[in-house]
Amino acid sequence: MDESYQDYINRVARLTLPSACSMQLQAVQKSPKFNDGKAASFPGYSVITPLAVEDADNKVFYRQVETIQQNLSQQLEADFFIPLPPDSFHLTIADLIWDDSYRQVVAANSNFDQKLRQQIATSFQQYLDSTSNHKPLTWQLWGVVTRPRAIMASLVPKDQESYESIIELRRAIYQNSGLIGLGIEQQYDFTAHITLGYFGDIPQNLNRDHLCIVLSQINDRLVESELPEFQIEQAQLRKFDDMINYHREPDWATVNFGDY
Repeated sequence: MDESYQDYINRVARLTLPSACSMQLQAVQKSPKFNDGKAASFPGYSVITPLAVEDADNKVFYRQVETIQQNLSQQLEADFFIPLPPDSFHLTIADLIWDDSYRQVVAANSNFDQKLRQQIATSFQQYLDSTSNHKPLTWQLWGVVTRPRAIMASLVPKDQESYESIIELRRAIYQNSGLIGLGIEQQYDFTAHITLGYFGDIPQNLNRDHLCIVLSQINDRLVESELPEFQIEQAQLRKFDDMINYHREPDWATVNFGDY
């Protein structure tokens, strides 16, 4: 389901164009992940990089992302753009299960959490047994893009190996028959991103052109500078309660890229 390396580059490049911004904002809507500016209950699991607060190797990168977020907050209405706490920034490698789907499956299967953790460990080991990559993965901040419910910083791989390694890991997850049996399936193409914030109350007179201009100005400045680099050194299984709080136990599965 995921694209080739070049197709990914082309698609993400198009997402940062003003025309893509205008198209996305035609369907802009309030995110159900926040109520009155506060994170709503939204439980589930995903495979992500370590949270920014724990990721010492990417401190410089996250400071640059936080600067972009602050720029947005200064230019957009507070009730409209709800910024995420910078300490919670991360890159999602694979969405697994969330919200009502998670609640329903846990209600029907009390052992679901344990089984999911076991199967993710199996997928991670399969990836490690099959991969030929032995170095951390390098991605770069490409630009800021809109989605109907959020604004995010998009990333592109610095080289093909950094992309293929992520795709191989996703394949080991989504093609695991044990996870499929638990109801886990791939629902989205991979778009590497750091979510900056979600949309709250949508003003009746929302100036979509202004928002697209703000994003275009940020993207123009990025193009004119050296693209910030993001090192992916570890993938972790994390459970989340909402879009701010992500946690894990020490014995939960991880993949250390380039360290095995």
